[in-house]
Amino acid sequence: MPLSENMHVLLIWSIVLLKLKMFHRVRPSFFSLFFEQLGELGLLSFKTFKNIFKKPWEKKIFIQQLEEVGVRSFPVVSLTAAFVGLVFGLQTYVGFHRYVGPGSEAYGGPIISLGLSKEFIPILVGLMVSGRVGSAMAAEIGTMKITEQIDALFSLGADPNRYLVVPRMLACFIMLPCLTLYGDILGIGAGYFYNVFIMGVNRFIYLKNTLLYLELWDVISGLIKAAAFGIIIAIIGCWQGLRAEGGAEGVGRATTRAVVYSSISILLVNFFLSKVLPTRLG
Repeated sequence: MPLSENMHVLLIWSIVLLKLKMFHRVRPSFFSLFFEQLGELGLLSFKTFKNIFKKPWEKKIFIQQLEEVGVRSFPVVSLTAAFVGLVFGLQTYVGFHRYVGPGSEAYGGPIISLGLSKEFIPILVGLMVSGRVGSAMAAEIGTMKITEQIDALFSLGADPNRYLVVPRMLACFIMLPCLTLYGDILGIGAGYFYNVFIMGVNRFIYLKNTLLYLELWDVISGLIKAAAFGIIIAIIGCWQGLRAEGGAEGVGRATTRAVVYSSISILLVNFFLSKVLPTRLG
């Protein structure tokens, strides 16, 4: 074979090998990454729910997480619920006064109570706890992953899922509805305070209409949402912590992703739960 033809063949093979190398360097597509991470999250959730019913339970860690998720979240939940109730009460008063007429502001109580208990308080409590607790879970477990403490648990025969994920998930599942109920009381009370004590609305008509139209199911549906949000926060926070790699920078990325993914998931799940849950019982 002539030398020129050999050079031509070598050039063709070089181009083919270069194309193959560039093909392998191409990052996976968005959809492949999405379904891969969705599969990881599903497997972690399945394993966590399965380990809930297995003994022994990590009671000490569970109690510590109840305090971390619940008690230490009271200040941020209190501020959030109080000022959301005040703002919602203000806007409801303005709306009735402007579009219905003076004197109709006392009929805004049911709207304030319904909006806060079914939508605003569960969502905002979930977002606040996601920023405070979900990020802490991702950072703590991510640090354990980077420093090989989770590998040490494996070597000692312990299940990291049962030791780390299950107590956190149960604590969030229990404490988010409790925080939401506390936020409901505080937010509705703040709306009442603004309308009655600041704007001088008739308190008897306000309370009568609120108690007449607000049903127990409205509060319970918000608590159901909060329980679902608690599971989302714990599972995503622990999942991102277990996936952390690359030192302190990797832990920071895992913490950021935990908060972003949890917040987006809360908003998405809230819409579908609002569609699925009945507006009233009976």
